[in-house]
Amino acid sequence: MEEPVTAQPAPPPAQGEEEHPSLALANTAIALPGGHTLDLLGTPAQTNHWLTRRGLAPVDAGMREMCAAQLRSLREQIRSLFAARADGVPALPAAVTAINDAMTRVPTAPLLRWDDKTGPYRTAPHPTTAIVDLALATLAADAADLLTSPEAERLTACGSPPCTRFLLRHGRRHWCSTRCGDRARAARAYARRTEQR
Repeated sequence: MEEPVTAQPAPPPAQGEEEHPSLALANTAIALPGGHTLDLLGTPAQTNHWLTRRGLAPVDAGMREMCAAQLRSLREQIRSLFAARADGVPALPAAVTAINDAMTRVPTAPLLRWDDKTGPYRTAPHPTTAIVDLALATLAADAADLLTSPEAERLTACGSPPCTRFLLRHGRRHWCSTRCGDRARAARAYARRTEQR
């Protein structure tokens, strides 16, 4: 069973995260050696911080657990689509639907509501809900753009187990970070030494 870790610093951004916030979102669930995980969206406060750092929410947005759960759910759908693309297999229809739903859920005008006593009226969604919906739509649109762009050919999973992050491959680089590259090289060297015995 994976044990969550919260007191560990996040690794540096993987190649492509700066240009694609959806890639950064996919990489907010980080598998660490020893069966530990680091979830950068583990709490509403962490979610608010992550969104704020990417310009998708104000510092005082006041995220609730429901908002954080929606973002974690979108993350899993995006991860599913990225994995399917990187592996060259068909995507799960539910993941495609989730991305499309997120892109289309942001109202462009106050919505019509009907109260049995006072009749029809128009209202905007709750401010925090509107912030989250806009962030979800932005991230989903970025994922759709990445998956349908020429850059999708470079989308790959980090080549250093147990890491589960994604990156846009650049040259011969197959790892999301120097740390993962060092870990992979050390594992290869260890395997060669034990093979020679």
